Amino acid sequence: MPPDNPDMPVVRRALVIAAHPDDADFGAAGTACLWAREGWEVYYLVCTNGAKGSDDPAIAPPDLIRMRRQEQRDAAALLGVKDVFFLDFEDGELTASRDFLGEVVRHIRQVRPFAVFTHDYEAVIVNDSFVNHADHRVTGLTAIDAVYPAARDRLNFPEQIAAGLEPHKVSEIYIWGSERANFNVDITHVIDTKVAALKAHTSQFTEEFIHMILDRWKDADGRYVESFRRVQMAF
Repeated sequence: MPPDNPDMPVVRRALVIAAHPDDADFGAAGTACLWAREGWEVYYLVCTNGAKGSDDPAIAPPDLIRMRRQEQRDAAALLGVKDVFFLDFEDGELTASRDFLGEVVRHIRQVRPFAVFTHDYEAVIVNDSFVNHADHRVTGLTAIDAVYPAARDRLNFPEQIAAGLEPHKVSEIYIWGSERANFNVDITHVIDTKVAALKAHTSQFTEEFIHMILDRWKDADGRYVESFRRVQMAF
């Protein structure tokens, strides 16, 4: 269930900002599904083209890009996500540039979400067990910078204002993968849908891999949860 908030808008929208195809489904697919079932409009913004996400020497990058784009659309459809946007920055080469920031701001001003979901941008080594991909860190940091102050301020990217995209204030941020998580969403009732969304990424995951990582989302009581660092903006 979405959290109670007295400032909740009549039109409930959320934007999930992810570095690669499949990242949004790892981080927030269960929550996206639950919120969509509650009547929210949930959108995905995928920042890179996913062109380096394969060890198969027979797959050329253009074919992989097309494949991963379709996989992401298929996964999003299973979850009830309203639309998926692709920025197509080069996989593995993402930088915190003004151009990248402007694209994220443009989509925030276009979608006008109450909540933005994105990667943790702080940790390089997570739980002493894996590296937080550089694209993830850049995406998370740029998403935060886009929320505040860039998308809010009229004098940031004034060409967007001239084109009819008004400034927008995001009310809440949900950061997945954070070692400072403070908010859990019980996704037990939709874990099968989350798994189905991950399986839609056939170029990336095997059944064995997905089965192995299920424990990542299980808490001490045996429920499946997605954990976030929830930030309630005080403008």
